[in-house]
Amino acid sequence: MSRSTIKVTYRLETPGDIEALAAKIASDQSTGTFTELPGETEAVRARCAARVEAITRLAPSDTPSFPDPGGSGPYNRADAVISYPLEAVGTDIAALMTITVGGVFAVRGPTGIRVMDFDLPQEWAIHPGPQFGIPGSRQLTGVTEGPIIASIIKPSLGLLPEETATVVKQLCEAGVDFIKDDEKLMSPGYSSLEDRVKAIMPVILDHEQKTGKKVMYAFGISSADPDVMMRNHDCVVAAGGNAAVININSIGHGGMSFLRKRSKLCLHAHRNGWDILTRHPGLGMEFRAYQKIWRLLGVDQFQINGIRAKYWEPDESFVRSFHDLAEPIFSPADRSLPVVCSGQWGGQAVDTYRQTGRTLDLMYLAGGGVHGHPMGPAAGVRAVHQAWKAAESDVELADYALDHPELAAALAKWG
Repeated sequence: MSRSTIKVTYRLETPGDIEALAAKIASDQSTGTFTELPGETEAVRARCAARVEAITRLAPSDTPSFPDPGGSGPYNRADAVISYPLEAVGTDIAALMTITVGGVFAVRGPTGIRVMDFDLPQEWAIHPGPQFGIPGSRQLTGVTEGPIIASIIKPSLGLLPEETATVVKQLCEAGVDFIKDDEKLMSPGYSSLEDRVKAIMPVILDHEQKTGKKVMYAFGISSADPDVMMRNHDCVVAAGGNAAVININSIGHGGMSFLRKRSKLCLHAHRNGWDILTRHPGLGMEFRAYQKIWRLLGVDQFQINGIRAKYWEPDESFVRSFHDLAEPIFSPADRSLPVVCSGQWGGQAVDTYRQTGRTLDLMYLAGGGVHGHPMGPAAGVRAVHQAWKAAESDVELADYALDHPELAAALAKWG
């Protein structure tokens, strides 16, 4: 019998006793129920019961995270580590999510529960992890050092395949390393995936013939039907493509597992819908826990917003996410390439570099920050490159822009 355990850290909040709440979760999510059971013997508990390993108290709150009609503070808070025997959970992700996450939020008593982290035993290394990851992304884009500079097709929706191909040609000539479909673009009536592949891949391959550089293009192949998704995958592969955008929350763990086992493409994950899980600080799931599961399932490149993003996420949350991706789960090979995105235009490059550990192992993804440059998309790409050169050189952007007109124009417009 395996004695390995899966440890899950929960941030708990309750007007009552934290220790009692943690013990109740451990019981309810393993062998126990609301009353004593004749079948819950010591042998059964020894084999399958979850146990509270540690409780770290946090400052109490005067207000509850969940509505608590008639209640009054203070609301006690703590991080509780609960261990689940591997014997009871196994190595299946559906079992993990059902036992350690799914039912926890139904427990009576808390005014806040958040899954903060999974500490998984070595047995979980059986999951495939990234097929390409950081080194494969560099090899496929031909970027051996420095950030991988990327852009997105804009407008997000509405362009016909031929119009999209024109934008792709402009971006290739501008010097980008990577281009992607917007996550909202999958296979709409006006621009089916098949038609888009037929229009775009000749542009990518022609540019490769002329320059020797194959720009990575990630097509949106997501579908709730795994068979449809695999047909989409095969369409891209047959045309010479090497990457795909995957809306991971929309296809689910099972869809991602199905795809990864068969995939020949570099899988670029868009996490739309993650905000539902995380935007309330007293509810849901921390990115640190969330990203481990998707990395084990095979995400090669992971979008995580950026400094001064256009969305709600604060800078410190992005920085934590970046460092979470950089930390191996079992080995360096299971790290996904962090994709810095959301309202990026180069103006955030220096701060990104300094706040993420001065690493260049990242993709820097700018959509409007390239297309909307006042001197055109080519100048937009050059401005992003210049911003990152300033970052690497520890030079402030304003100083670097003195003899780099593209960066100067970007600063004048957005700075």
